[in-house]
Amino acid sequence: QITNNTLISYICCRLKEWVAIKSDSGDHTKWGEVETMLNMAAERIKKMGGKVELADAGTHQLPSGETVLLPPVILAEFAKDPKKATLCIYGHVDVQPAKMEDGWATDPFNLTEIKGNLYGRGATDNKGPVLAWLHAVESYQATKKEIPVNIKLIIEGLEEVGSYGLFKLIKKRRDSFFADVDFIVISDNVWATTTPALTYGTRGSSYFFVEIEGPKLDLHSGVYGGSIQEPMADLIALLGSLLDHTGKIQVVGVSDDVTPLTEDERKLYDNISFDLEEMKNVVGVKHFLQDTKEEVLMARWRYPSLSIHGVEGAFSDPGSKTIIPRKVTGKFSIRQVPNMDPPDVERKVKEHLEQVFSTLNSPNRLKVTATVGAKPWVANLQDSQYVAGQKAVKDVFGVEPEFIREGSTIPIAQTFQEETGKSVMMLPISGHDDGEHSQNEKISRYNYIEGTKLFAAYFYELSLLH
Repeated sequence: QITNNTLISYICCRLKEWVAIKSDSGDHTKWGEVETMLNMAAERIKKMGGKVELADAGTHQLPSGETVLLPPVILAEFAKDPKKATLCIYGHVDVQPAKMEDGWATDPFNLTEIKGNLYGRGATDNKGPVLAWLHAVESYQATKKEIPVNIKLIIEGLEEVGSYGLFKLIKKRRDSFFADVDFIVISDNVWATTTPALTYGTRGSSYFFVEIEGPKLDLHSGVYGGSIQEPMADLIALLGSLLDHTGKIQVVGVSDDVTPLTEDERKLYDNISFDLEEMKNVVGVKHFLQDTKEEVLMARWRYPSLSIHGVEGAFSDPGSKTIIPRKVTGKFSIRQVPNMDPPDVERKVKEHLEQVFSTLNSPNRLKVTATVGAKPWVANLQDSQYVAGQKAVKDVFGVEPEFIREGSTIPIAQTFQEETGKSVMMLPISGHDDGEHSQNEKISRYNYIEGTKLFAAYFYELSLLH
């Protein structure tokens, strides 16, 4: 029996210490703070009796050409029993940037409790869930109960910028650290509603840059306007060719390989307590592109989408500036779903843009590049991890979990599955309104504490099924 009194006495205080470390991985000059956070996590695990290796992740070349050392990756494990299943827990302790002037109501690096919510950068993504896993282990230790599964952990500090070096490390340690692992669990996502969830799929992503270069310098629009083909006009035509007014991707063949919807999968959406009207209010829109709950969720989770993100080189400051930019770069991405292959998608996008550009008869120069290329991931709901997860949710929350997908990209899931061949599951404890990556990120005290209980119950349920 894990009581609130056992947990509350230190659970929030420890999260406050972790949130105070400004482990923003977006700026490599601040990776010292990331290492400070990794060292703090490593010391916590050592005090719990764990064996910790700060594994070398290699180097990374910056856009400037400079090569820098990457922060290490924590590879940790507790005492092993060969008769038990081995569970490997993944998490990250780096965070997105955050400043008061961004619109935070409280200091983002000073955990603040307001009406049962714990506000701070990293509270839900992903320091809170990582700590909850450690607290679940400590709960067994504190009550003198044997942990029913062997525990390993892999904790990184560069997830928010693409996990530099991690994929190579996983491949390198496949036959050593991961050799005896049976299950891998990730808690780096959120519920879709107020009901606890198990996540069985994520979308992949490819990011595109469309560069149009024209004259050798910016020009006065009064002097040259009307006499040259403007790069911005070309770019707008290209970006406008990507989507129609219903949100359908117009790139020929890009959606041909999407896995068809089965009746069994369709039924998973019936019991998801997603309220369209509430979500309209949360987002601040009058209507979605789809009409029903099921259609909206499928559009976000199991079908590809294309989003236009911005234009580099264009004038965007307040006021007016009557220049013709000499070079502009449009930025967009495509979220991909199972059966879609990033290199194939990227080839089709380039062919589409080149074809549209050819119809403009423009003297300007087009350059299309693609980055990221992360694959989608989908799991088997009959996997014993999902059976154990379902039972653990019922044990702790008294309800059946919703089976959901994640619309964003979590490349590590597919990497684990491909490189190790192990069972992978996502077991979130974060709320649908926690605002990860946004202003006023938080985790509720309820989710934090009950999530710790969920993880402890999951250890037990997993051991029964192994």
